[in-house]
Parts: sequence; C-alpha cells; structure tokens
Amino acid sequence: MTLNRRTVLAAGLATPLLAAPARAQDRFPSRPVTLVCPWPTGGSSDAVMRAFGESASRHLGVPVVVENKPGVGGTLGATAMLQAKPDGYTVTQLPLGIYRLPHMQKMPFDPLKDLTHIACLTGYTFGIAAAPDAPYKTLKEMVAWARANPGKLTYGHTGTGTTPHLAFEEFAHKAGFSTQDVPYKGSAEILQAILGGHVPLMSGTPEFAPHVKAGKLRLLATLGRERMKAFPDVPTVKESGWDTISESPFGIGGPAGMDPAVVRVLHDAFRKTLEDPKVLETLEKFYQPVIYMGSEDYTQYARRTFEAERSTIERMGLTRKA
Repeated sequence: MTLNRRTVLAAGLATPLLAAPARAQDRFPSRPVTLVCPWPTGGSSDAVMRAFGESASRHLGVPVVVENKPGVGGTLGATAMLQAKPDGYTVTQLPLGIYRLPHMQKMPFDPLKDLTHIACLTGYTFGIAAAPDAPYKTLKEMVAWARANPGKLTYGHTGTGTTPHLAFEEFAHKAGFSTQDVPYKGSAEILQAILGGHVPLMSGTPEFAPHVKAGKLRLLATLGRERMKAFPDVPTVKESGWDTISESPFGIGGPAGMDPAVVRVLHDAFRKTLEDPKVLETLEKFYQPVIYMGSEDYTQYARRTFEAERSTIERMGLTRKA
C-alpha cells in the first residue's frame, strides 16, 4: 500500500513538470520577434523603428530584431507578411503608401485583407528643401522659376507613389508648374544626392533638418498643418498660398489571421513604448509626433485611408490600368 501511494504521488508530481514545457511553448513570445523596416538603414524610419524595437523588447521579454527591406515605396514590409506565419513573430511598419500604391500599380497584397493592424504609433513630417546654390530662396521664388522654366524643375523623393512624391506633385499641380521627379529608396539617399549636387531640390522627411541648421540646405516650406517648431520662420505650403497638407500616420502590423491574444500582447508592448523617454527623444529628434490608435481604431483608419487614397489617385490621373 505504501509503495502504491508513493507511486501515485510521484505520478501526480510528474504531471505538472511534464506540462511545463508545453505551456512555455504556448506562451507568446517565446523567441525573438522580427520587425521589418521597409526603408534603408541610416534614415529616420530606421532609427525610429530601432527605438521602438529596443523598447518593445523590454516589454515582451524577447529581442525584437529590425530587418531592413527597402524599396517599392516602402511596401516590402507588407509584401513580407504574405510569406510570414500569423503567429506574431514577424511584424512590420505600415507606412501610408501601402494604402495608396495598390490603386496605382498591381501589388501582391491587399492592405485590408492581408494585414492585421496592431497599433498606430507616430507619423512623419515632410518638407521641401533646396541646395544653397539653387536659383530660388523661397517657395514662391521656386514656383516662379518653375513656371518660367517649364519641365526643368528637378527634385528627389522617397519613391514613386510615396507621400512626399504625391504631396509635391499635388502642390505643383495647384501651383501650375511641371516637374522632373527622381525617385530614391529613402530620404538618406536623397540627402546624398542633393548634398552631392545631383539634384537641386528634395521632398522628404526631416533628415534634412541638421543640414538646414548647418547651412548646407535651405528649407523652403513644410507640408503639415502647422509650422515645424524647429523652424518657426519657415512657412507651410498652405500658408504660402497653395492648399496642400500632407500628414502620414504609421504603425505596426502583422499578417492576417493573427490570434487576438497575440495581437493584444504586441499592442500592449508597442503602446508602452510611447511612454519610453528614449523613444520619445528619438521621435522628437526626427520631428515625429505621437499618433496613437489601438487595433480596432487603426483598422478603421486603414479602411478610411484606403478609400481616401483611391480618390486622390483618381483625381491625379494615376490610377493603374487593369
């Protein structure tokens, strides 16, 4: 009897020990999470994504590894989700272009059907900057020069169909001048081009700011609703006389079909990054405001934005052919 009782007790003690590894495997996350940054290393997006990843790793308890996949207007992160398992171990930045480019060209993904929107975190500030030897010193002078030299105004941007590209083209349309645009993979490449004298003008994110402060570039205008705090004397495009405002919220997403519990874990971790002083410092450095939306609100935003971008593309005559 004593031996049987000990055997039963031993079996009872063994059960939770055997179950523990299974529970450990079921816990999310139990291994590193990959965060795709669809822009090159060295730019503001890369720096911000790495700040988010480092902060989120502390809340998740596992490393968040940033993987750069630049090109195609920042859409390769969404494309990567088509091959990723919906287990939460691969997520990506979701720039606004993913809601726009499907209206302009055939894309391998549907931003509403193929993605899970986890959380919106921040957004970009855009500006128009010129080389110091450009033949114009203000936005109005640039417009006058472009009108006097039809089709000769050359500028670089972050890729065909990206917000800096379309915002500048919309502005040009309203101001009545034509352009020659040169697409790059990101603002870091544009800066190399403009500082190297290859293009005289750029429309992009505020990687230009240090160079403006150093006198190597001249900031002609910004594209937000309000002036940049760092450059209070530089007007917006709208207050200069042309009704063009461009803002670009972005966040984190994963493949479609993710477990809601996993989405919640990721959401909570990235939401907490917005309270991290180092993250906030990085956002301030690159002039990016906090723009938070939870999973449900972010999903609704995606649907509205997808339809709004369709209208913009149709208005500009850039709708892709069937």
